[in-house]
Amino acid sequence: MLNNDFPAFPCPEDASFSRNTGMTLREYYAGQALAGMTSAKPDWTDRDNVAKWAWAYADAMLKERYRG
Repeated sequence: MLNNDFPAFPCPEDASFSRNTGMTLREYYAGQALAGMTSAKPDWTDRDNVAKWAWAYADAMLKERYRG
């Protein structure tokens, strides 16, 4: 099972903003995939599928990370 709730940029528990852990590692990976895909082809017209592909890349990255 993938750990989709792991924070990408964790902060100390005693930080005043610790209630907001920021984005998850999955969200970070998806954003990076999306940035790469849209920079390679900035005129995407099928945005729904591009978003789905970004999440699929993120899931693949997490699967590989936790493999073993």
